[in-house]
Order: sequence, then structure tokens, then C-alpha cells
Amino acid sequence: MSDALVLCDVAEKVAVLTLNRPGALNALSDAMLAALKSALSRVAGDDGVKVVVLRGAGKVFCAGHDLKEMQAGRAAPDKGRAYFLDLFARCGEVMQMIPAMPQPVIAQVHGIATAAGCQLVASCDMAVAAEDARFGVNGVNIGLFCSTPMVALTRNLPRKQAFEMLTTGEFIHADKALSVGLINRIAAPDQLEAETMKLARTVAGKLGAAVRIGKRAFYDQIDMPLDQAYAHTGAVMAENMLMRDTDEGINAFIEKRRPDWAE
Repeated sequence: MSDALVLCDVAEKVAVLTLNRPGALNALSDAMLAALKSALSRVAGDDGVKVVVLRGAGKVFCAGHDLKEMQAGRAAPDKGRAYFLDLFARCGEVMQMIPAMPQPVIAQVHGIATAAGCQLVASCDMAVAAEDARFGVNGVNIGLFCSTPMVALTRNLPRKQAFEMLTTGEFIHADKALSVGLINRIAAPDQLEAETMKLARTVAGKLGAAVRIGKRAFYDQIDMPLDQAYAHTGAVMAENMLMRDTDEGINAFIEKRRPDWAE
């Protein structure tokens, strides 16, 4: 396997990004965060990519921040304050890139997704997990409350469930993660890739322009008051209706044929 920290493979309009630091459980080191930011930026600008899958090499999806690297930051005269502020800001920037991307992003989770690794799953638009995968925001176990992972987690899970995970540091299994809304689907470990790609290819088969405009509207409207949300999405749907390929898609449905889309 390549020495690159994030691998990128594109096939059938699906880009697969692989966190490639298996010996460190794909921990989000400074270099890993930079590599992931770069990979996401490149893929976001690729018109040939309609869906992104994010996965981890080796035994786990992602074990969160690199604690050894974080501890080394304490050697600075300010005991690491500037470094820690910068680290969490950079991590937050990467997490925010995912919902801002034009393409849907699907996490493919195996092993464990802990702390910032769980944050990464929660930041993705969808997630598929192996049935033996586990999820945790367990920083509290070592005296570090997972405050930044909490941002993504509380936008996925019911409030009390998220708070329990954050304050106990206990892991939840894939079936629980499914029931509380952290993931979309569960697969047998040997079927995880196939199930993830099935979902990815289903989405990739839709009109890309419609999915892009819909993803943006999804996140724009979600925190709006009800009246503003309807006004905003009504305007979005009107623009969607005016697209050439939408006109073609509706005509094809009426005429019971496959649409002749430009993309």
C-alpha cells in the first residue's frame, strides 16, 4: 500500500478516500489532518465524482487525535495552549468541509471510531458500519472531555444519548448506533465494502446537479425557523425545476423511458 496518508481511488463516479496510517490506528495527526483536508478539497472540485466514501486502512476506522503528538505540544513555553487551539481549529475546519462538499460523503466504518474518529463519522452525510464496529467519545476516560466531537455528535443523536456517551466514555455497538441515528446501515464485516458501495452507487446514479443542490439545501434549512425553511427550499426547488436535465427526467418518467441526462 502507498505511503500516502490518504489514498484516493475513483471508479464509477465514486471516490474512495482511505485513511492510511494503520500502524497508528489512523489517528488524526497534524499530517493526517492536512492530508485529509487536501484530499477533500481535490475531490470536491472534481466534477467526475458524484459520491465520496471515507474509510480506514488496517484494523480500525479511526482512533481520534494523536495523543502522543498532542502531549509533545506541551513542551512549548505556553505549555501547548497555542498548539491546542490551532489543532482543534484545524480539525473543526476539516469536519466542516464534509457537509459543505457538493457530493454526499459516506463513512465506511469497521473496528472502532473513537473521539475525533467518531466525530468524523458523525460529520459525514451517511454511514455504513460493520456489525461488530464500536463507537465512542471516550476522552473523558483520560480526563479530556470530547467537546469538539460533541458538536457533530449532538447533531446526530438524541440529546440524552449523546450526553451519556460523552460523560461515561462508554462505547456503543453498531446496532445501538443504528437505532440512535449515528449510522444508516449495518453489514457483516465481509460485506461492509459491498454494502457501502451499493449505497454509494445508488446515489451516484441520480442526477448529480439535483443531489448537489439538495445537499446544500438540506444543511441550509435544517436550523431555520419553519417558515424560512419552506421559503428557502421552495426557491431551491424552483431553480431545480428550471434545469434542463430535470425537465428531461420528468418527461422520461411520464413517457416511461430512461432519462437522457447530460452528466
